[in-house]
Amino acid sequence: MDFYAISSLRDHHAGWSLLRAQNAPLALSFFMQAFTGPNQRNIGRQQLIDLLEDLLFVLREAAEEDAFPKPAAEYLDDWAAPERSWLRKYYVPDQDEPRYDLTAAAEDVIRWVEGLRGRDFVATQSRLTSIFAVLQQLVQESETDPEVRLDELQRQRDGIDAQMQRIRDGHLRVMSAPEARDHFQQLTTLAQDLLSDFREVEQNFRALDRAVREQITTWEGSQGDLLASIFANQQDISSSLQGRTFQGFWDYLMSPQRRSELQDLLHRATRIEALAQEPNLQALAHLHQDWLPAVEQTQNTVRQLSQQMRRLLDDKVFLENKRVMQLIRGVESGALATRDQPPSGPFVDIAAPAVHVALPFERPLYESSRKVLVDDDVVTADDTDLDAEALFTQFHVDPGRLNANIDAVLAGLPQATLAEVTGAYPLTQGLAEIVAYYQLATDSPWASIDAQSTQKLSWTLPDGSIREADIDQIIFVRPT
Repeated sequence: MDFYAISSLRDHHAGWSLLRAQNAPLALSFFMQAFTGPNQRNIGRQQLIDLLEDLLFVLREAAEEDAFPKPAAEYLDDWAAPERSWLRKYYVPDQDEPRYDLTAAAEDVIRWVEGLRGRDFVATQSRLTSIFAVLQQLVQESETDPEVRLDELQRQRDGIDAQMQRIRDGHLRVMSAPEARDHFQQLTTLAQDLLSDFREVEQNFRALDRAVREQITTWEGSQGDLLASIFANQQDISSSLQGRTFQGFWDYLMSPQRRSELQDLLHRATRIEALAQEPNLQALAHLHQDWLPAVEQTQNTVRQLSQQMRRLLDDKVFLENKRVMQLIRGVESGALATRDQPPSGPFVDIAAPAVHVALPFERPLYESSRKVLVDDDVVTADDTDLDAEALFTQFHVDPGRLNANIDAVLAGLPQATLAEVTGAYPLTQGLAEIVAYYQLATDSPWASIDAQSTQKLSWTLPDGSIREADIDQIIFVRPT
């Protein structure tokens, strides 16, 4: 960055303006207390006002009465104003109370200010280990020569075999307390940075979408060109570097195998004796549960942006239809006004239709039609022999009952497959009930369908026969 870029940041960047603000200590301490400290997002206005009033009361008691003269609501409005952009104020569907969240710029400032205090223990070994691991993965998975990759895998296998032999011989090396603390600090720092990155990811998605909404508002071309532009922009958002990396993280986090492996590793990490005195050790077990709401909110942002573009497009179609109807009404009004007194001479000129030329040799030769023999023997049915019971034996699959079955099974398990749910609550309506479970899994953000694995379900028909079906594996996860 050169002098002019830094000067522009000083004049326009929201984070820089927060550092230069007169009440920056008040704003930063409140943001830490309300958002980053308890790791909360999407806080209602009244709750924030109550928290800020409590903080102002303590500060006014310790300082002069006129130290912070404005009420808490005015501070919130000032911090969420467009010229500040330290807080993002927005509304959620079906709620009248506004919600607030930190912007990415404000959170960057908070992380920077927290880093100014210094640390009594700085992780170095774990960072070097992480650098080596990332560098090895980068080089190995970018190698295009199969022989080189096979040699590397063989070397890794030889190293693993040698390590296993040393353990069998009784040479078991356990990580020391300083090393364990080093890696634990590195882990918590990466987890906090990942949570703070979600706000910036969400902001990047909004920035990508803002351009297309401006284009819709000022569009003067045809409707087809506008649709093509919108679809191309949506594809750009999904295929952008930000979109691909976020989707990769979402797929990794929603994989049942990866999620189970992560939960097991976190649980085992909390039982390490060298970390027993760490204050945030128990919070480590719920680390992945902090990620899910943040990722889900970012996913909801992408869905809401698509819905907003659809509404903007619908509004534009409505205005165009309204304009067409106004033109039609104008033509009808003009016709009614001239009905009794038609003008002399030609009233309107209509272009003559084009002459359609058909050459004789373009006509097909005559082909005689084929006679089709139809058996027209009509048999009169006897109405007394008709069985109308099938018209009254229809049934309905209640999705509320199926949701209750899933919740009952998840009350004792963190996750369950559809086979486990149907094992506790057998199928009573056959294939239709399986289709209903599929619909619930498709609509729920807490369920996943793994097409690579299958599970077998069975049910009993009224006549006592058993039916079986092999379907994709469906996994339901307990909502956090």
